[in-house]
Amino acid sequence: MVEREATVVPEEGLHARPAARFVGTAKQFVSDIVVIKDGKEANAKSPLKLMTLGAKKGDRVVIRAEGEDAEEAVEALVEIVTSEEP
Repeated sequence: MVEREATVVPEEGLHARPAARFVGTAKQFVSDIVVIKDGKEANAKSPLKLMTLGAKKGDRVVIRAEGEDAEEAVEALVEIVTSEEP
């Protein structure tokens, strides 16, 4: 299992375009991936579940992956969460 904490940077948080980009990237990996905020977990491959976390700019989230490509998955998703790009 690989886990990293990150601060949400996009202005929209994990909503709209950043969420779509995040989910699209997560689906490229075979690992099971969850995002955790304030003790709530959401499947990173589900846009609806991800948006229920309500992660806004400046919030801290944990991205956790388990599987054969977990390291790559976490790195790619942390990059999206910490990027200004929508």
